[in-house]
Amino acid sequence: MLDVSVIIVNYNTKELTYNCLKSVFEMTKNIRFEVIVSDNGSTDGSIEMIKTDFPSVILIENNSNLGFGAANNRGLEIAKGKYIFYLNSDTLLLNNAIKLFFDYWESSADKDGIGALGGILLNEYGNTIHSGGKLPIYDDILKYQRAIYFVHKRNSLLKKLHMNWFYQLCSNFRAKNDIENVQEGEIGYITGADLFLLNNENARFDENYFLYYEETDLEFKLFEKNLKRLLINGPKIVHLTRKNNKDFNITSFSTIHCQISSIIYTSKNLKKDTSELMEVIKSDWELPYVNEIIEKIGKEKLIDLLDKANKVR
Repeated sequence: MLDVSVIIVNYNTKELTYNCLKSVFEMTKNIRFEVIVSDNGSTDGSIEMIKTDFPSVILIENNSNLGFGAANNRGLEIAKGKYIFYLNSDTLLLNNAIKLFFDYWESSADKDGIGALGGILLNEYGNTIHSGGKLPIYDDILKYQRAIYFVHKRNSLLKKLHMNWFYQLCSNFRAKNDIENVQEGEIGYITGADLFLLNNENARFDENYFLYYEETDLEFKLFEKNLKRLLINGPKIVHLTRKNNKDFNITSFSTIHCQISSIIYTSKNLKKDTSELMEVIKSDWELPYVNEIIEKIGKEKLIDLLDKANKVR
C-alpha cells in the first residue's frame, strides 16, 4: 500500500492544474504517493498536458462534468494510499506538506480520534485566508444567502450605472487585504481545498451535491462519529481563490450551485424547514442581471434542482 493518494479534480483549469501538479512533484519527498487527476470533460487541452508533462499521473477521463464530489469519488475508488489528500487544482504546495500531514497523523497519540486534517491556507500575497470554520447552523446559512441577495442587488446597480471599474477596484483591494485570523486546532470543518483523510468510507462525498457544501457534509458525518477535524501548522499551501470578473457577471454557475447545495445541507443534516431559505434564493434569481444568467443555464432546470434538493435526506 502507498502512503498517500493525492486526488485533484480538473475542469478546464489547464494552467492552474499544471502549476499545482508541478508543486506536488517538486515538494513531496520521502513518502510513497500517487497522484490521481479526475477530469470532468475538459476541452482546454488539460488532458493532453497531463499526459505529456506528467505521465506518472493516473488520469481519469469522466467525459462530462460530474461535479466536484462525484469526480473526487471516482479517484477514491481506485486510490491505493492509506490516506487520501483531496487537493484543489488552484493550490500550490510551498513545502513538503503531504509528508507533514502524514507524519502528524501517524505520530498522534490520538490517531484513532482524528477524522480529517487541513492546513492554514495562504493567498497569493502570503496572507492567511479562509481555511475552515464552524459547522453551519440554519441561521448561518440563511444569513449568508441574504448577504448574497444584497450583494447581487448592489452589483446590479453598479452594472446599471456602468461602474464596473469601481467593482474591480474594490475586488482587487479585498484580494490584497484578504486576511483571516486562523488558528491551529480543532475546527468544525476544513475547507475542501486541502483535505487529508484516511482512505475509508469516511472519505466518500455525497454525490447529491454538485458543487459546494460537499466537504461540510462529509465533515458533519465525522462530527457525528466524534472524529476530530484539525487544522495544523507546518504545511504551507497557497489557495488562489480570487479571479478578476472582467465581464462583471452578477452571479456565476458556482454561486448558483452553492445556493442549491445550501438547501440540500439544510434539509439533510439540519432537518430544518427550508421555505424561508428557498424564498431568499428564488428572490435572488429574479433580480434582472441574475435572471439573465439563470435563463442562460435554464430556469426550469434550476428550479427543478432546487426543489429536488429540498427532498434529499
